[in-house]
Amino acid sequence: MTKVKICGLTEARHVRVAVDAGADAIGFVFAPSRRQVTADQAAELAVHIPQSVLKVGVFVNATQNEIQEIYETVPLDIVQYHGEETPEFIEKVGLPAFKAFSIKDSDDAKRASAYNATPLFDAPGVEFKGGSGKTFNWDILKETGFLERPFILAGGLNAKNVGEAIRQVNPVMVDISSGVEIEKRKDEQLIREFIKTVKLKNEER
Repeated sequence: MTKVKICGLTEARHVRVAVDAGADAIGFVFAPSRRQVTADQAAELAVHIPQSVLKVGVFVNATQNEIQEIYETVPLDIVQYHGEETPEFIEKVGLPAFKAFSIKDSDDAKRASAYNATPLFDAPGVEFKGGSGKTFNWDILKETGFLERPFILAGGLNAKNVGEAIRQVNPVMVDISSGVEIEKRKDEQLIREFIKTVKLKNEER
């Protein structure tokens, strides 16, 4: 069963659409990005999210105090680390965690083994960390043995290719942001279509 995370939400209407369509997790970006929100903005958006849906905060090289303050303010369920955070730092913060890795080759994927956090494999970013809208070579995950372990897949996913992604590498969760946007803004129909596609793929398996 592959779950769905819709990331980079900044408007209440899009949060409600994602939740109503069956999203399993909603992601708020607190790092530099055109999708960045403040803790107070995320807290207002979180009002529309039931307890059954995970609230994930995306951070890039933030301090422990910043992370903990935002985690409590929103409040969040999971911290997604998208920078150069070390295994020791994540352990020190001590909160439920995803750790993102930009994948160019097998060495990038192998780095995930050092972390006590669910790995999120993404394509390398262009302007910001992640969010490039491009896929990476999924065969790398097969070569490095990650198909036997739980991981999250991101990078260039959309309703047209997510079914094949699930078939090939069977992630525990797929994470999408730009793939449900038109002209750099979330699109309600694309959000619904993506979630529906994943749910239908799950039913086929």
